Amino acid sequence: MSATPAPATATRPQRRVPFGLVLLATGLPMFMATLDNLVMTNALPAIRLDLGASIEELQWFMNAYTLAFASFILMAAALGDRLGRRSVFAAGIALFTLASAAAALATDPTQLIVARAVQGLGGAAIMPLSLSLLAGAVSERRRGLAIGIWGGTAGLAVALGPLVGGAVVEGWNWNAIFWLNVPIGILAIPVVLALLPNPFGQHVRADVLGVVLAGLGVLGLVWGIVRGNEAGWDSAEVLTGLIGGGVLIALFILWQLRAPAPLLPLRLFRDRSFAIANVVGLGFSFGMFGSVFILIQFLQIVQGYSPLEAGVLTMPWTMAPMVVAPLAGLASGRVGTRALIVTGLTLQASALAWIGLVMSADVAYTELVVPFVLAGVGMGLVFAPSSTAVLANMAESDSAKASGTNSTVREVGVALGIAVLTAVFTGAGGQLTPTGYVDAAVPAVLTGAAVVAATALAAVLLPAGRLPRRPTAAAAPERELVAQP
Repeated sequence: MSATPAPATATRPQRRVPFGLVLLATGLPMFMATLDNLVMTNALPAIRLDLGASIEELQWFMNAYTLAFASFILMAAALGDRLGRRSVFAAGIALFTLASAAAALATDPTQLIVARAVQGLGGAAIMPLSLSLLAGAVSERRRGLAIGIWGGTAGLAVALGPLVGGAVVEGWNWNAIFWLNVPIGILAIPVVLALLPNPFGQHVRADVLGVVLAGLGVLGLVWGIVRGNEAGWDSAEVLTGLIGGGVLIALFILWQLRAPAPLLPLRLFRDRSFAIANVVGLGFSFGMFGSVFILIQFLQIVQGYSPLEAGVLTMPWTMAPMVVAPLAGLASGRVGTRALIVTGLTLQASALAWIGLVMSADVAYTELVVPFVLAGVGMGLVFAPSSTAVLANMAESDSAKASGTNSTVREVGVALGIAVLTAVFTGAGGQLTPTGYVDAAVPAVLTGAAVVAATALAAVLLPAGRLPRRPTAAAAPERELVAQP
């Protein structure tokens, strides 16, 4: 933290807000942003038919959001430090709400992709600052519980997303899934302004060059992967995207080592808990959400379920995190974040492998229920403990950038997972038809399972992450967990 008194004072809330109200003010906007991801996923088949979208455009409906989110999230955290975290948080909610209305009014794929990109910019200010504001506004003693409930709220959004999306698409039209965000955003802004303090961090110059290098680098990589099968992996277009993206990412890392006020302080990765938790976030998002992109369409395109029916049938998967995540948050201090995360990732990898091995055009739903439950429990065991591991040893002045980095990594994982697993699908001859789907979907889902399994092995390197048995007065006040080997 800065040696000067002003920033140190400014980074702390000036008043203590009741626990429940803090959860409401930080959780409601996060719920909106999380709900929107899976609502969109379940609506993809309907959007494809209405707008005449190709599978490549379906990917960009998802990736326009995640790439904009990932590119701007650290800048949003830096702006929160300069302008006030509550102020930037509220501005992000407003932008997300307006972009949702624009997405609802879209009449062709390009308009929807642009609106989704603007939504991503708004979401970039919502997710990391939500967790940072929550962690800073509750006592250290209740922080584990608060993060657990925060994770449970995310689990609730995950659970309701496919169900709400299916019900809305079936009862009205796909445009309505974006209109749902508008009243939530209008309600959330005054709640945030009224209930949350407005902490500041260090006043440093915004790293615009860092944003440009990282954003264009990730965009180049994803563009190359998405276009690989269509344009040819040895085409100039694809090679330019892949090689150019890799070079820009390398330049970004070099710039972060020299920048006076880096967008991503690489010193944070010296902490083992933070570094491995980000590896977990990348692999988890890559494998799980890339597979979900494939599986949601399997239920509708191949097995003929309606959007609502598909939402109901996936509830054993999507409801489990809502129950498990808060319990995992409560247990993480005693059991340890490492044990919960490794167990969760192992369950997810097993579930995806199970689904991939039994998937067929006429597979009975009863054969999918158990792996759906295992996947949901596994997700719930990862959500809150991984967030706790990211912030375990972070000073409060670094909490926004730490949570922002983790959110960035996870969103990059989502984009890469959708791009790579769809490339596997199309490379295996996959088509968006009942007869051309399953044989190509199986290797894609098994690829996701392999990535999550590898992530579980990496998670073994996490510190145990248990609370000390007898806290002492000399313990660092900024630390909630001890990084036990």
